[in-house]
Amino acid sequence: MTRFAVRLLVIWSLLVAGNSVYGASEHHHHHQMPGMSMDATGMVMGNNKDKLPDDCKEITGEYEINVVAGTSYAKPYASTMFGFNEHEWQVKPCSRITVNFKNEDDVRHQWMLHGLPKYLYDRGMFHMEASGGYTQTGVFIVPSDDKTYLVHCDIAQHMEKGMKAQLVVGSGGGDLWSIPGVSADFERPGGILATRPGLAGLLSVFIFIVVFIIGFRFFRL
Repeated sequence: MTRFAVRLLVIWSLLVAGNSVYGASEHHHHHQMPGMSMDATGMVMGNNKDKLPDDCKEITGEYEINVVAGTSYAKPYASTMFGFNEHEWQVKPCSRITVNFKNEDDVRHQWMLHGLPKYLYDRGMFHMEASGGYTQTGVFIVPSDDKTYLVHCDIAQHMEKGMKAQLVVGSGGGDLWSIPGVSADFERPGGILATRPGLAGLLSVFIFIVVFIIGFRFFRL
């Protein structure tokens, strides 16, 4: 066999090997993200209608929650810019949850839940994103353990500006930190006193007594 023929054979072998690797890579990439859909209106990642977590024998409950995102839902809370219409949802263990996520703003928003089993959900997440003015729908199934899951928008500064919530499964694992309307001190100025006039009255009486005692001692001197 001539050197030229050997070179042709080597080049042909490399091309065949390259095509095989490329095809395998494309096949792997195609199946890397099951339950994912994406278009110009947004995306859903981790969509799962029927695959049960290992610790669930059956679906114990069906829930459909309607989540709306927008600046208007930040109004009840100080120092926030964005918000959800609700900041807490409660479901049974081994439940199937359908989420309808509507974005009323012009900017993108997300509804992202962390801590799910990684063998079912990529990086343990169920992730929805809706472009401005659009709605996305997705489904996921929670495991059997009592747990409180973090829900938030992962776009820069959106969570810090109010887009944070929690999903409580069963008895949960306690409230998460800084959830608007649940565990966060985000009331408008005077909020707690405005909604509890009795507490405001007691506080006024206490201040009056303190001032009276201080004044009485001052004049005795």
